[in-house]
Amino acid sequence: MPSLQADQLLQRVLLLPLLLLLLLSHPLGALAASEQEAVFAGGCFWCLEHDLQTLPGVLTAESGYSGGRTTNPTYKQVSRGGTGHTESVLVRFDPEQISYSTLLRAFWRNVDPTDGAGQFCDRGNSYRPVIFTANAEQRAAADQSLLAAQRELGSGRTIAVTIESLKRFWPAEDYHQDYADRNPLPYRYYRWRCGRDARLDQLWGQQARSSRVWISPPATPANAG
Repeated sequence: MPSLQADQLLQRVLLLPLLLLLLLSHPLGALAASEQEAVFAGGCFWCLEHDLQTLPGVLTAESGYSGGRTTNPTYKQVSRGGTGHTESVLVRFDPEQISYSTLLRAFWRNVDPTDGAGQFCDRGNSYRPVIFTANAEQRAAADQSLLAAQRELGSGRTIAVTIESLKRFWPAEDYHQDYADRNPLPYRYYRWRCGRDARLDQLWGQQARSSRVWISPPATPANAG
């Protein structure tokens, strides 16, 4: 009779093809590589988080702080001022389902891009609108989106959104995460009282809160003529 050690060795050899098949059908590296990140600041992070996480292709949206000097900032520190941070949202997304350019369109139409001193009823540097870019590709797309947003808004309005290189994203406290889903009534009241949607409708019309293509995209070799 074969020994116990020989039986165990035979079992491992027989399992190897099955493990190989599983790895080939579910490549972990490919799954990780398909996920990308984007960081935006657009006033209250409760609102922007909720607006962006509902987009098809967005995997998660996380509230936090970006753009400042203070390490591991708290909500109290950022709100008080002096940290340089803005309330921001980290979006993790699948680029095969939603592009970074589409996320940019959704961002623009969920903020008041003419207000650089805050957003809606929230005032101060920690509420200023920012697109934080992680690389040259994101920077180019953000610059292009600014031109498109300016065209859609019309020449009578001045863009106050800044585009800045991302230094680091610091997650906010747990009680800020998924606030709209966990506290629907207070969230809706706050959003209404702040006048967010009324101002978005005034600025963007039927395009408000949408990620649809730009009405008047800037002319490029691909769409000119």
